[in-house]
Amino acid sequence: MTSAPAIFRTIADLRATTASWHTQGLRVAMVPTMGALHAGHLALVEAGRQRAERIVVTIFVNPAQFAPNEDFAAYPRTETSDVEKLAALGVEAVFAPNAAEMYPPGYATTISLDGPAKGLETDFRPHFFAGVATVVAKLLLAGFPDFAMFGEKDYQQLLVVRRMVADLRLPTEIVGVPTMREADGLALSSRNAYLSAEERATAVRLNATLRQVASAIRAGDAPDAVLAAGIDSLKEAGFRPDYLALRNAETLAEVADLKAEPLRLLAAAWLGRTRLIDNIAA
Repeated sequence: MTSAPAIFRTIADLRATTASWHTQGLRVAMVPTMGALHAGHLALVEAGRQRAERIVVTIFVNPAQFAPNEDFAAYPRTETSDVEKLAALGVEAVFAPNAAEMYPPGYATTISLDGPAKGLETDFRPHFFAGVATVVAKLLLAGFPDFAMFGEKDYQQLLVVRRMVADLRLPTEIVGVPTMREADGLALSSRNAYLSAEERATAVRLNATLRQVASAIRAGDAPDAVLAAGIDSLKEAGFRPDYLALRNAETLAEVADLKAEPLRLLAAAWLGRTRLIDNIAA
């Protein structure tokens, strides 16, 4: 019978525990989440277990990455069932602080970003990555994990965090884990719970469009025309696209040489009240 993970509410308690593990020569992997755990999160835990003897999953709905008109209040909070899922995987620790622990009175510091944080998501959510980078830095400094696991579904976020950690010389390796999908190709996301049955049937078109665009680009079709056709296809299916873009897979810069650069297709689109994102190699 697996035991329940220890639940820590303060940075001091988490830091003392991970320091003790490191003193024993144990490696620590952290899985930062906002809770509402699904199979994609659990795949991150399993990937962390391949690298480390101890796992810390963080559960914190980060107010700093939500704009006033976004779904902070409605975002699902399911700590009890989350902890049960983590116990089944033998997770040793959960860090579940409140907002005051992460953002104490008088809090006035955020991380400023450039590079892979420019464009795409920030064209529509300019506040987002500063909030993500700041809380991720605080989580890494709270536990000093050897590894931190991030899903490739949030590809721009993965590159932003990786760049931040390299620039600040934080002693954690950022590990990207392939996107987990439903059988029909829809990327797993906590926000999929917002989709109606009709919208869920349509949602698969986002990944299908990405695959069609990638195939056409590989076949030698002009990227601008293919991307425009992809946008039209999404609109016809009922989406309201924010972007469908082809970028350098390592930097997210605009592509200068299709044949010489690694390529990534990234998309974000609204379906009803749900904003879906996805990406694939091109």
